[in-house]
Amino acid sequence: LKDVFSYFFLLCFRMSSMSALFQLSMWIRHCHGYLTENVGIPVWGSYAVFALATLFSGLILGLVSGALETDWLV
Repeated sequence: LKDVFSYFFLLCFRMSSMSALFQLSMWIRHCHGYLTENVGIPVWGSYAVFALATLFSGLILGLVSGALETDWLV
């Protein structure tokens, strides 16, 4: 009975993760629509904004994980 519970727990975690990714996708789609329709940024400009946001968030996450790995913050 314990094995069945752990299987369903993992399945629930996977489905929750997929749901979070889908919600993130819909939020990005909404932001793209807002930038192109309401603000008036061209489509390529919206893509450039998301590309820069991806690069900067990766840079920040990399710096934070490197700092935590080497105990630089402490």
